[in-house]
Amino acid sequence: MKKILIVEDDRRIAQNIFRGLAAEQFETEIAYDGITGKQLALDKKFDLVLLDVNLPGMRGYEVCQQIRIYKPALPIIMLTAYGEIEDKVEGLNRGADDYIVKPFDFRELLARINAALRISEINNPESTDKTLRIADLEMNLGTKQVKRAGNPIELTAKEFALLEYFMQHRGRVVSKMDLAEHVWHLNFDPGTNVVEVYINYLRKKVDKDFAVKLIHTRPGMGYVMREE
Repeated sequence: MKKILIVEDDRRIAQNIFRGLAAEQFETEIAYDGITGKQLALDKKFDLVLLDVNLPGMRGYEVCQQIRIYKPALPIIMLTAYGEIEDKVEGLNRGADDYIVKPFDFRELLARINAALRISEINNPESTDKTLRIADLEMNLGTKQVKRAGNPIELTAKEFALLEYFMQHRGRVVSKMDLAEHVWHLNFDPGTNVVEVYINYLRKKVDKDFAVKLIHTRPGMGYVMREE
């Protein structure tokens, strides 16, 4: 599942993009100001950034330039109400890969995102073959194959996304709220048991037949993937 950072101060636009991308099976995160957007882009792993120009805290051009210094291969698409050629040139000169003017049709945005991701994968083929490992468990993000002790494990798309989140955050306690927001893209409802249900599904496939358990419950805090 590709992960996209949306840096947009217009909450209506940001939420519309968020919902559209979630429907297309992208994992998304939103920052509503330039400083937060820059920090998230540098601290976390994203496959692409959608970056507004006119942001509070730090303008999109400066955010783009900072991201490009530290993550030169990260695709950046700038979103702006400015359609003048000078504005487009400045964005591209600061390091943006593409530029789309508001208002835009979501279908065009999606096409530009997919095009940027394809180019990124062509230029960085190793990124499509990344393998996550913990103990004897392996997850290949390119082929979507999961194995434990060399034996293939069949997972649903949601189980795969849940396991990927655990493996990306191995050793760290993650709460049910974290999982609901990043795997299901939902505001956490304390009355739902969807997280527990899928944790049980995953444990049956990943841990049940093995002496060393990898998914552990931390009462009152959440879950952690760790070799114990």
